[in-house]
Amino acid sequence: MKLNFILQMSISTSKTSLVLFLCQIISALDVPLDLSQPPTITQQSPKDYIVDPRENIVIQCEAKGKPPPSFSWTRNGTHFDIDKDAQVTMKPNSGTLVINIMNGGKAEAYEGVYQCTARNERGAAISNNIVIRPSRSPLWTKEKLEPNHVREGDSLVLHCRPPVGLPPPIIFWMDNAFQRLPQSERVSQGLNGDLYFSNVQPEDTREDYICYARFNHTQTIQQKQPISVKVFSMDSLNDTIAANLSDTDIYGAKPVTERQPVLLTPTGSTSTKVELRGNVLLLECIAAGLPTPVIRWIKEGGELPANRTFFENFKKTLKIIDVSEADSGNYKCIARNALGSVHHVISVTVKAAPYWITAPRNLVLSPGEDGTLICRANGNPKPSISWLANGVPIAIAPEDPSRKVDGDTIIFSHVQERSSAVYQCNASNEYGYLLANAFVNVLAEPPRILTPANKLYQVIADSPALLDCAYFGSPKPEIEWFKGVKGSILRGNEYVFHDNGTLEIPVAQKNNAGTYTCVARNELGKIQNEVQLEIKDPTMIIKQPEYKVIQRYGQVSFECIIKHDSTLLPTVTWLKDNDELPDDERFLVGKDNLTIMNVTDKDDGTYTCIVNTTLDSVSASAVLTVVAAPPTPAIIYARPNPPFDLELTGQLERSIDLSWIPGDENNSPITSFVIEFEDALHEPGVWRYQTEVPGSQTTAQLKLSPYVNYSFRVIAVNRIGRSQPSEPSEQYLTKSASPDENPANVQGIGSEPDNLVITWEPLKGFQSNGPGLQYKVSWRQKDVDDEWTSVIVANVSKYIVSGTPTFVPYEVKVQALNDLGYAPEPSEVIGHSGEDLPMVAPGNVQVHVINSTLAKVHWDPVPLKSVRGHLQGYKIYYWKILTFRGNKTFGMLPGLEPYSSYKLNVRVVNGKGEGPASPDKVFKTPEGVPSSPSFLKITNPTLDSLTLEWGSPTHPNGVLTSYTLKFQPINNTHELGPLVEIRIPANESSLILKNLNYSTRYKFYFNAQTSVGSGSQITEEAVTIMDEAGILRPAVGAGKVQPLYPRIRNVTTAAAETYANISWEYEGPDHANFYVEYGVAGSKEDWKKEIVNGSRSFFVLKGLTPGTAYKVRVGAEGLSGFRSSEDVFETGPAMASRQVDIATQGWFIGLMCAVALLILILLIVCFIRRNKGGKYPVKEKEDAHADPEIQPMKEDDGTFGEYSDAEDHKPLKKGSRTPSDRTVKKEDSDDSLVDYGEGVNGQFNEDGSFIGQYSGKKEKEPAEGNESSEAPSPVNAMNSFV
Repeated sequence: MKLNFILQMSISTSKTSLVLFLCQIISALDVPLDLSQPPTITQQSPKDYIVDPRENIVIQCEAKGKPPPSFSWTRNGTHFDIDKDAQVTMKPNSGTLVINIMNGGKAEAYEGVYQCTARNERGAAISNNIVIRPSRSPLWTKEKLEPNHVREGDSLVLHCRPPVGLPPPIIFWMDNAFQRLPQSERVSQGLNGDLYFSNVQPEDTREDYICYARFNHTQTIQQKQPISVKVFSMDSLNDTIAANLSDTDIYGAKPVTERQPVLLTPTGSTSTKVELRGNVLLLECIAAGLPTPVIRWIKEGGELPANRTFFENFKKTLKIIDVSEADSGNYKCIARNALGSVHHVISVTVKAAPYWITAPRNLVLSPGEDGTLICRANGNPKPSISWLANGVPIAIAPEDPSRKVDGDTIIFSHVQERSSAVYQCNASNEYGYLLANAFVNVLAEPPRILTPANKLYQVIADSPALLDCAYFGSPKPEIEWFKGVKGSILRGNEYVFHDNGTLEIPVAQKNNAGTYTCVARNELGKIQNEVQLEIKDPTMIIKQPEYKVIQRYGQVSFECIIKHDSTLLPTVTWLKDNDELPDDERFLVGKDNLTIMNVTDKDDGTYTCIVNTTLDSVSASAVLTVVAAPPTPAIIYARPNPPFDLELTGQLERSIDLSWIPGDENNSPITSFVIEFEDALHEPGVWRYQTEVPGSQTTAQLKLSPYVNYSFRVIAVNRIGRSQPSEPSEQYLTKSASPDENPANVQGIGSEPDNLVITWEPLKGFQSNGPGLQYKVSWRQKDVDDEWTSVIVANVSKYIVSGTPTFVPYEVKVQALNDLGYAPEPSEVIGHSGEDLPMVAPGNVQVHVINSTLAKVHWDPVPLKSVRGHLQGYKIYYWKILTFRGNKTFGMLPGLEPYSSYKLNVRVVNGKGEGPASPDKVFKTPEGVPSSPSFLKITNPTLDSLTLEWGSPTHPNGVLTSYTLKFQPINNTHELGPLVEIRIPANESSLILKNLNYSTRYKFYFNAQTSVGSGSQITEEAVTIMDEAGILRPAVGAGKVQPLYPRIRNVTTAAAETYANISWEYEGPDHANFYVEYGVAGSKEDWKKEIVNGSRSFFVLKGLTPGTAYKVRVGAEGLSGFRSSEDVFETGPAMASRQVDIATQGWFIGLMCAVALLILILLIVCFIRRNKGGKYPVKEKEDAHADPEIQPMKEDDGTFGEYSDAEDHKPLKKGSRTPSDRTVKKEDSDDSLVDYGEGVNGQFNEDGSFIGQYSGKKEKEPAEGNESSEAPSPVNAMNSFV
């Protein structure tokens, strides 16, 4: 606890000043008590006041005013003469009544509605209507309770029916031993106090179900008579029946049967519920059924509100806190088990008692001034507004010519001193009322300054300084600040001037020290006050304590050398583990060090040096680790066990005491305890850090926030690590209070030209401090003598102000409030209303061309007022768009095309978009070097000449003046010959080079020129041809170049229906790579190209169209432009058409009949010979070899390949047989050839093999491996047999 005191004493000046500043904002609104003022009610009893009938009744009514007010009371609407009642007294100088009940008075006699009036010569203020009702705790009515006999599995309801008390009692069920009856999903208590059984079980049998009613006001508990429940199980019931029946009787109780859910409460399928705004909504569904039903809740057409929805009583109760109109709707509960489901819809309507939007506030005016009182409230239904003057309805109050009532507003014009009065605003509907007092005090007072003269302020450098000038006057004085006695008035961004007169220097420096003068003036006078400001150097620890490891029984020293302002007196305090040093003579505290003699294990820990002055505080820490001097046996160290037995005591509104018992430290001392809390009201299940205390403590006083349902847990920490958390403590709900803080990150940014969007980060649930969290949003235009405009909104994060001027600065502030009051006055931030498009284009646009690809643009900036938004930069539009950030006046244009004309304009850009374009500016770029020629093609090679053709450059970048051609010969080893250069006029597009060496390769270099220079070049290679006889002519002047003589000749083709074999002869260098080009003869389509594998001199073209003429040529890769002459061939006609033609001929039909007859004769002969025991030679072969693949012909097989003719008694070779699926396997090379003729008269298989087995010539045995890739058709097979 002393540690907390030390830390509290070290609060910095800035924080102290800020607290003082906020206090002064509040006090500046009050009229000094030495001035005349109407009464103000400062304290009163609650509207609904339930009192204990055994104690004296105290009805509070306190007020202030000048002169001090007198008090009177009404009871039930008539004057209450307290002098005539000996039991009633009024406290001196107060309106509080004391009704003496303890000396013979009866509380029931004083039941009624009371209202207090406080009155002086300037007006009368009234209190709320205070309804006094004594609490009641009546006895239970006697009733005869019959025992409940229930069959196992049935449902049961035990009714409580407590007596009607004031306030209603709290119900709970216990047994005779005062132990609470266990509850579960099957057994639970309803909101009406009844005990519901979804299905009873044998263990529910007992005779002491007792309902208790606790009346908190009188601290009494009433008990209902015990209720008996007897559950009969099916087994026992059957045994009982069997014992009472003869053997001849057949009877048995039905077994326990499962049942689908049925609702016990509420009844029916729908019901309604009305709840008031801000209250807690409780909806309940309890169902019977076996198995026990499970309850689920949904909201029809929406979601259950997050963070405000809770499920209680095993999800049978839906609880929504702080309800609002948005929570109206249909809520459905669904009870479900394995046999089915049932549901009930509760239609919820949320009404609202009146609540303030703008409550009237006291008004201080000088004679002749104007003002308004505003009273705005909302509710459901909409509340009616009525005004009273000095407690009398304004319609019958004395007339005041300066007063005009306009609905919820009273307008005062040219007030006089007699206009002073207290006005009451009453907002009421059927669910309640609001009453507010606000006085109009007409005073003519010269300024007065309430801050003491020559007050001294001391601030640490680089901290904020707040100089107070609390004031009062009527009319309201104007405040000005000066530095020095004859200094000039303070202005500028260096200072912040607050409405309460305070001068703020956000970052005070040494040069800000001195005398400051505050001047307050109004039309009645002027007054000034001087204050002094001193700036002090910050306190620093220039040598901090360092980490130490020391052996047991040794000596250790920590240093703490400080530097401070010479006028401040520092105090140095040493702590161990954030607590005072042990009271031990071994600890020696010096001027700038701490020494520990004869160190023990208990000295292990963290040592902190704290330096405090009256203005600031600094600290530094170091860890001391104590180790054993001699080696010791190994000890098992582990994390500590969790603390246990948590207990809460000393419950206060803002603090509570927590105690616990530590768990086992496991050979490593506990260094600290970490305390965490859970807020079950706002963030259930989330644990947050609360505080940390030294390991020597087992109690802690914890600071609490209002309106939080606290649970605590403790974690022990040692050098090994952290323990598991303890079990949570019991819950503690703190009382509500007004908010302590305001929303953060307040911003004002417009989204449209005529609005201002004010946003903020809403307070979290535990920061609200109470129900009904709202925000007061205020704004006014900056640098304009304008009043604040305010609106109160719900718990949202945004408010949009409409109808604002375009892009003007606004002062914005957001203040939190709840049902108990407002948070402290918030600070102001500067925002801007929405932007609009800029109105003015940049002027005086100038372009300076730097070179052919770069230019620089200059322009005059637009006036900032015409930007109508945040200036983001400028955009230059030409063939593309360039953006320049910030308020620039020039930009570079890269990537221009030489010798081109451009047009550009400049536009200013803000957050909304672009402004109008400047007038177009035209400029031209100078010439540059051209790009390379678009192509270079070499054609028509002869023995000694080549023809060159080219295209002009794609980008001339100027006027072409000429072309340059360079060329030189190349031999097989890529050696270059002499280089020849030719200049060609710019208007030429072709050139014939003559007198070249035949059969020679040349390399050409070609580029274009403008007046600026030469462009990039394009290269190409070509070869002159050799003479027709193939005899080389001697090269003249060719140097080392050797002629080349490749040649492809005798290109021949052999075509089938869909493929063709191509062969050729080649003369030339070894290792040439060939390709075949082909296409449809006479077509203009591009040649198709096929690469030949290896150095073969044949290739098969596949996928050809039957009956089509093709052109073909062969070339060698790597030999530029060298290929054979073209050859033309034609594929054979489609085979399918020939088959159709033969099959429809009469001669063919007759031939087929003859063949069939011949086959029949052969079969008869074979049958006769078989019966005689003869064998065919073929049969002998079959018997000898028993080849499994050679089987007799089947009748349904259409082939005759199993037997050869009479000349050769051998079975066909394996590859020549046609399988039963009529396919032939492909096994040989695609490029194989046979010894048959060439040309289209011969036929080739697709793999290149010749088909000659079935021609009209002498048959040959098929060459092995050259079988067809397709099975022959039945017609072809028959032709081959004949």
